[in-house]
Amino acid sequence: MPLPLLEYSPTSQNTRVSSRFDVPGDEQPRVFSTDDLFEPSDIETLIEAAYLQLFHEQQMLDFNRQTTLESQLKTGQITVKDFIRGLATSDSFRRLNFDVNNNYRFSELCVQRILGRQVYSDRETIAWSIVLANKGLNGFINALLESDEYLDNFGEYTVPYQRRRVLQQRAEGEVTFAHMPRYGTDYRNQQASAERSNRSQRSAAKSKKKTTTRILNFMTRATRVGASR
Repeated sequence: MPLPLLEYSPTSQNTRVSSRFDVPGDEQPRVFSTDDLFEPSDIETLIEAAYLQLFHEQQMLDFNRQTTLESQLKTGQITVKDFIRGLATSDSFRRLNFDVNNNYRFSELCVQRILGRQVYSDRETIAWSIVLANKGLNGFINALLESDEYLDNFGEYTVPYQRRRVLQQRAEGEVTFAHMPRYGTDYRNQQASAERSNRSQRSAAKSKKKTTTRILNFMTRATRVGASR
């Protein structure tokens, strides 16, 4: 029997009270929806926005594109939500994000990119990491996409975007999630340790090769001296 989602309080110190005096600015997100496609090129722009939201600029490479999903979206076979589901469960997303992060960090990353906000607390991070551990990657992504929060904010036809960037009583908005490092400290430390180990092994192999060369040269000279006698 699967465990229910751990309860957490949907509040944080950055929760913003809406105001009728808000003036849209550069920090207001641009919304991409299939309900607002007026030109043939608009669907391409929407697809790029979806990749940018899920993969961010540093991971937007041609070999990470899901051309079959793109074709299905263009022909109306799937909705934007289905497209997001396909991207988030793709081998590329798994390799670039799931495989290189622990469950806590990956859960936080997905809340940012799919629900469009920062996690409310460590308790929420733990709650979603439990879902990930119990249901696996696909089940975890489905839980996010089928949540009331996702459906209320993005529905079937809108690309997720970072919400609540403009914060009450702050001169500047919240930093974009694209600025979040791709890997956690533990993975970076692991990579650094592996690199140090590789350098040590290469250095040892190089030293051994030099020693072997010196021995061979010595034996060659000794053989020549013996032959000359």
